[in-house]
Order: sequence, then C-alpha cells, then structure tokens
Amino acid sequence: MKLTVRSEYALLSLVHLARCEEGKYETVEKIARTQGIPPKFLEHLMLSLKRAKYVTSLKGHGGGYRLYKPADQISVAEIIRLFDGALAPTESVSKYFYESTPIEKEKKMVKLFRQIRDYISDKLENSTIAEMK
Repeated sequence: MKLTVRSEYALLSLVHLARCEEGKYETVEKIARTQGIPPKFLEHLMLSLKRAKYVTSLKGHGGGYRLYKPADQISVAEIIRLFDGALAPTESVSKYFYESTPIEKEKKMVKLFRQIRDYISDKLENSTIAEMK
C-alpha cells in the first residue's frame, strides 16, 4: 500500500472539517489555504467525498462543506480505499480488491503478506478522523 496525494489531501481535508465547530460549513478556499492543498484539486476531492457521503455541502453565502458523518465514524481505512483501493501490499492477499499475482505460488510468502495486510488494515480500520484532529 502506498498513499497517493489524493488520499493524503482527502484525509487532511476531513481532519480540518472535524476540527470545525459542529454544523459549520468551511469553504474550499479556507480548507485549501489551511492544509496547503491546491483549491481546484480539493474541489474534485470534495465532490468524491460528497458522493461517498462523508461530507455535505451548502451553496451560497455561509456555504461550503462540513462532515456528513461524525468524525468518529469515519475510519482512515475507508478514505484510503475510496481514493487508492486496496490496503494490501499485493492484490492476491486483498480482501476487497483480489486479483491473482505471481506471489501466490509461494504459500509462505502469501502468509507473510496476509499478516502485513491484517496489521495495516486493523490499524487503519480502528483509527478514525476524530482521533486525528
């Protein structure tokens, strides 16, 4: 697993929103400025987060984005999966994105990579946005 800039910026924007006063909307410009994210890029990320029901938006004066789900109900793992796919080091040990790979020929290697997958997955599944604020 390697995080892309998309998932890193998405996580940063969610942490920013988690720090905001409950129910308050934040503009893309403010989130971008605070977290050092290019605004146009952030707009695309926020649309993906909105479609996946992690944020909601309001147009007009006083509008912007806020969390749709409580921060303690958003795991780091689900955001990474949304933008980057599998958490597993190889697709052949992925629970959600399985694909056959050459490593499957060696059962002990598969076992090792499953253990790595389980450790990473457990850590990220049990870490929420609320814990990061």
